Amino acid sequence: MITFYSYKGGVGRSFTLANVAVLLARWDYRVLVVDWDLEAPGLQYYFADQLSEEPERGVVDLAYEFLAGQRNPGSHAVRVEVEGGRLDLLAAGRVENGKLDSSYSGRMQALNWEDLYQQGFAAFLERCRAEWTEQYDFVLIDSRTGVSDIASICTAQLPDRLVVVFTANDQNLNDVVDVARRADEARDRLPYDRPRHSVLPVLSRLDNRVEYQRAEQWQRRCAEVVAPFFRNWLVKTVSAEMMMRHLTVPYVSYWSFGEQLPVLDEIVPKADQISFALETVAAVIAQGFDRTDVLADNRDAYVAAARDRRREFELDLLVSSPRRAMRTATELVEELRLRGLRAAWSSSGDPEFLDEAVQPAKHLCLMVDGELSRWQANEAEGFLRHTLGPEGGQRQLFCVLAKGTDREKLPGFLRSLRHLEFLPGAPPVRVARELHDLIEAVPTVEVGPGQEALESAASALRGLPPTLPYADRFALVQDTVRGMSAALDEGDLDLLLDRSTDLALLGKAHANGDGVAAPEGLLAEVGVLLARIDRRINAFTD
Repeated sequence: MITFYSYKGGVGRSFTLANVAVLLARWDYRVLVVDWDLEAPGLQYYFADQLSEEPERGVVDLAYEFLAGQRNPGSHAVRVEVEGGRLDLLAAGRVENGKLDSSYSGRMQALNWEDLYQQGFAAFLERCRAEWTEQYDFVLIDSRTGVSDIASICTAQLPDRLVVVFTANDQNLNDVVDVARRADEARDRLPYDRPRHSVLPVLSRLDNRVEYQRAEQWQRRCAEVVAPFFRNWLVKTVSAEMMMRHLTVPYVSYWSFGEQLPVLDEIVPKADQISFALETVAAVIAQGFDRTDVLADNRDAYVAAARDRRREFELDLLVSSPRRAMRTATELVEELRLRGLRAAWSSSGDPEFLDEAVQPAKHLCLMVDGELSRWQANEAEGFLRHTLGPEGGQRQLFCVLAKGTDREKLPGFLRSLRHLEFLPGAPPVRVARELHDLIEAVPTVEVGPGQEALESAASALRGLPPTLPYADRFALVQDTVRGMSAALDEGDLDLLLDRSTDLALLGKAHANGDGVAAPEGLLAEVGVLLARIDRRINAFTD
């Protein structure tokens, strides 16, 4: 449970909460937003176009249900239709035609919160709290401003953490740190076990586009004032000033009119857009204020980890190659699938891949033939911005080079990787095995050239098609198979590897039409040789 609080009004607190809620829901979290700003409620305006129905009851009705003797809280939240997870709104009260009904003000003002607590309302709120935290991943509470009984409920009893939203002026800064201190003191007086607050300061509506120098001065000053908020959760190697830059929501005049949700329009925001900063705030909340060293090093990876944490990747590995290496790449994909990996081929140069907010594969493999293409470089750079995977699992970038590729001509971020090597035209069996072992974290076992030759031969034999366009082609295939058998008899594994490459090329021949079926005698020879090779491979493995 997280309360969004501001000492003064008009700082963008409700705006920040509403957009963060949408982001968390779109990232597949279950989110409840509670409008506890009872004297000036209005969260329903942000979600007007997405509400499945207008709320019939709200927070004020919970208080009246308690006074009527109802022990357990009623369920008055309504669904907010956003793509992704679940987003519900518990409004302040009944809403009619987009506004709170005419009886709301009188009913709210008639409530005496001190009297409610004397009658045991605190225990009722604890039941609300337990029910909400069981049903939702995050409960975001919009608190009223200033110091009051209602604000104390939102800052002391209910939340696990606070988000304090403020702007760059003395009215906000003078008391912003003192608010958290008073909330902790109030928690100490509660008969419930509540730890010291973790507080996330959000500097809102900073205009750093026009008055850049003054904005820099105020940002540094704000960081100095709110530095105490960071003491119990910020990684020591990250400065308060750096963190404050990540937690600054800029002023963008376009979004200053009305109650708007820019995160619905700016799906993949750029660094100068307001949704970029809102994503960062949402990611810190999703990560439990943790791993801030990663945020300092790689903001995009940090946000991607929060966004992807509750989903599974469609693929284990995406193999990217230029079209001239497409044949080897598709063979590699097939070999990986035989080993149980979910793999697919991607043609470098697809702009839709680069624009995807959610990438389909956990890992990326670049096949480089001669030189890295511009599109492959873009793919790799985009992937590296999102290398922190779900639950902190590291997403890996692999680089497979065609034999003879000059490593020194690769970009620096690829030169530092461990490189695998493939021979164009030869079955990429060894590469597939090495990639499988790296992805599955299988301990590395030294594999000699003999086993590589055997595995390549087995792959080429299994890859023979049942039909070929010409009968004469099968005569060449039969000669090659017999050559492989002779090489195996003589223990000449280099020759076996060469013959395997020839067989793989012969098997790739294709033409229109039904083709000619393989002779039964040839199929028998292939089966016998394959059985011999499999026995040798098993001997190596054992």
